[in-house]
Amino acid sequence: MRLRPSDITAYYRPSECELRVYLRERGEPEKEPGDFQQLLFDLGDRHEQAHRATLPDVVDLSAGTEEERIRRTKQAVLQGATVLYQPFLRATARLDGEEVQIVGSPDFLIRVGDTSDYVIRDSKLAKRVKAHPEILRQLELYGWLYEHTFGRRPLGLEVHNGAGDIVPVAYDRGNAALAVLRKIIALRRAEEEPYSPVGWSKCADCGFRERCWYPAVERHDVAVVVGVDQGLAIRLRDEGVETMEDLLAGFDQDRLSHTRYSQRSGRTRVVGDTEAAAILRMARSQAFGEEILLDKPDLPDCRNYVMFDIEGLPPLIDELDKMYLWGLQVFGEEPSEFLAATASPGEDGDRDAWFAFLGIADDLFARYGDLRFVHWHVYERTHLDMYVERFGDLSGTAARIRKNLLDLHKVTTDAGALPVPSYSLKVIEGYVGFVRSQTEYGGDWAMAEYIKAVETEDDARRREVMDAILLYNREDLEATWSVLQWLRAKAPRFVDPD
Repeated sequence: MRLRPSDITAYYRPSECELRVYLRERGEPEKEPGDFQQLLFDLGDRHEQAHRATLPDVVDLSAGTEEERIRRTKQAVLQGATVLYQPFLRATARLDGEEVQIVGSPDFLIRVGDTSDYVIRDSKLAKRVKAHPEILRQLELYGWLYEHTFGRRPLGLEVHNGAGDIVPVAYDRGNAALAVLRKIIALRRAEEEPYSPVGWSKCADCGFRERCWYPAVERHDVAVVVGVDQGLAIRLRDEGVETMEDLLAGFDQDRLSHTRYSQRSGRTRVVGDTEAAAILRMARSQAFGEEILLDKPDLPDCRNYVMFDIEGLPPLIDELDKMYLWGLQVFGEEPSEFLAATASPGEDGDRDAWFAFLGIADDLFARYGDLRFVHWHVYERTHLDMYVERFGDLSGTAARIRKNLLDLHKVTTDAGALPVPSYSLKVIEGYVGFVRSQTEYGGDWAMAEYIKAVETEDDARRREVMDAILLYNREDLEATWSVLQWLRAKAPRFVDPD
């Protein structure tokens, strides 16, 4: 069996999953990466090449057969080359009684000063390297390969991260990385399909989503219940609970609240009374298609509301957590047109968009008075605070907006339980009957499209792409308004469990 560091990445990304390893070993059909994933690949390659351009006397070992690259790698190290790009390393090991061949190609071997020793360095888009076990295990395995190839440890392991910093990684002689490879070997050799709980976020970007997620929804898998995390799903399965119906039949609130389980981090926790009540309520709602009212939706009675939604590039893509679109629209008795502040390409683009957004908000306050700014979940609140810290709020407009924020996600979840597998806006809007005009949309889609718009030199194409993103944002606002209206109209007809 041949193993490589990329097998470790495949185990952890896009989410840690044992079943994905098993399915790939058996050649099950897998959806190709989407535009956003391809964008990340391309940006990662650019990041790597930009770093390569800063290094002196680089020996390129990326071409040739495996045997040629191994030979040239050893020769370059023996000759004391300054920097090796894409060297190739290979070694054998016996893991759990099985002889395996391990190969890998780190981005760089960099000689340290006048010594004959090298550090191993990989370029990664991630900024918080320690939060990515796949990156740590990859580097550790490269260290193990280097040691087994040259008979000495590397002088260090490093990551050139997305911020351009060099982050050291501790070398443990490859122990943690080899432990993951042992898991992978066992999964590849398994005769029966392993159980790995599905999850809305976990499965979102996986190529096997169609194969795993939708069947789990159909069979009422307990892991689909909103509030049941991966560790709890496994613990419940150990108790014989496979479906929502099993959970409702075998657990009351007291028993579930005292259930202890292990998390992915290795820590253990107890479910607790409040969480147990919420999980059982969601299980009933999802299993039987009931809408369960807990309390009247906490919606202020206003003549007009402004729907508020922003689009941004996360730190993985941009060196800052940069917002490129601030969308607003008033709905109610006196609706407004769709209003948006967009960041132009360039260093000051998001700063200009921030102040344009504050200007739009100022005009709305002047026209409508003390409007409530309705958003979905914490994204808008978090980034409003971030931009106040980044660029300031001299007029006090952002402070006024923040005071008037209304998180419709919290209003929805506090009001009761809906028979849905997620409380994302896209799921809830579909549940209440909102239909979009676009066939492709979503946050990842918008980010990929925005990068295309920024990079193209075709002005007409740029306008076309930005128009599609603006339409997506406008329909986010319309969807939020649809949910708000539904909550106001539907509340009296929710099913009350008492």
